[in-house]
Amino acid sequence: MGATATDHAARTPYTAALDPIDANVIYQRALKGDLSPADTERFTAHMLMEMARMSCDDGLVMQLHVGSLRNHNDSIFEYFGADKGADIPLQTEFTRNLRPLLNKFGNDRRYALLLFTLDETTYGRELAPLAGHYPAVKLGPPWWFFDSVNGMSHYFDLVMETAGIYNTAGFNDDTRAFCSIPARHDVWRRACANWLAGMITRGLVDMDDAEAMMIELVYGLAKRAYRL
Repeated sequence: MGATATDHAARTPYTAALDPIDANVIYQRALKGDLSPADTERFTAHMLMEMARMSCDDGLVMQLHVGSLRNHNDSIFEYFGADKGADIPLQTEFTRNLRPLLNKFGNDRRYALLLFTLDETTYGRELAPLAGHYPAVKLGPPWWFFDSVNGMSHYFDLVMETAGIYNTAGFNDDTRAFCSIPARHDVWRRACANWLAGMITRGLVDMDDAEAMMIELVYGLAKRAYRL
């Protein structure tokens, strides 16, 4: 099973601006069905730059969900088709891959970029510093394998001290498993309360601040992140 554009898009946040002539050459090859893997990689990177540019114009929030190797189990893929499971986390690099995009749009107040990852190891090393620095960047909540008690606990420990809660997006939901939505949000609320209780116990925040932070974590942050 060969890699596809969808595979690549789920694996990396690679961004790069192409010269318009180069972009058109690749596009014309695509129309003829004559794309190479390198063409796909470069054009996908270019289109992320174009989507960021358009987001500045139309005010829509841009999201990147990165770090999944799709269709890992060949027999499942062959029997059921694409995106039916066996999508496995993989190592992901953000700092270099996003640099072209963030240098061009990361300081633009019109732009909003929410980052999600299945590579939990990048939270403290790359994502929290990026969100803490660039005005346009916010971190999405723990996602997929990590929207769990332990996953949320790790997220708070690795992200909040560097990024701060106001550079995160609270908790949103794009699941297709609609019946799980209330349970997932309930876990998030309880995990937030547990984290804040620990902050109070250690004397890092008082009760009034914790109550205000709780409201933000379960409601306010998501509303503002999506400009609602």
